[in-house]
Amino acid sequence: MEDYAYILDYLPQGLVDEKRYKRGPIAYGLGTYQFKILELNPKTDATLQVGEKVYIGKIAEQRKKILHVKRRIGYDDLTNAAHSELPFIILEIIKAEPERFLKVYNEAQAITTRLHMLELIPGLGKKTMWAIIEERKKGKFANFKDLENRVSTLHHPEKHLAKRIELELSDPHQKYHIFVAR
Repeated sequence: MEDYAYILDYLPQGLVDEKRYKRGPIAYGLGTYQFKILELNPKTDATLQVGEKVYIGKIAEQRKKILHVKRRIGYDDLTNAAHSELPFIILEIIKAEPERFLKVYNEAQAITTRLHMLELIPGLGKKTMWAIIEERKKGKFANFKDLENRVSTLHHPEKHLAKRIELELSDPHQKYHIFVAR
């Protein structure tokens, strides 16, 4: 269950292709914990901004702007505007909780005898994977900057994670999921 979501797109007049008589405002959000893509029903008096973090949890009194979560949707159901905002929002979530995402580099294990979890991250090959593994034997990485300084072949490690999350969201046929709930 997601407690917070970042707004990817806000449609105050509702969806254009809806054929129902009464259309209401709709918002698309990305959950901060399991990266679920959600269709949200905002409260009638609420105005939402793209990139805004809103509470969507179970406690109704705490939901200031969201009436309820309508449903979970897929990547293909998002608007073009939401697609273009997604990479920035994912990066924002990673930067808000760096310790949580740094654990991937500090604790990733082999999935099979031929595939390591780090190899699933776009832009990381075997050479970089082995460099990360060797460096973390000396001590855990304190932050992303420490990781970058100790592994010379890795630049902007948080962006690599963001690309992996976006790949898991956009491709339903991904066999392995590190971040996104199925």
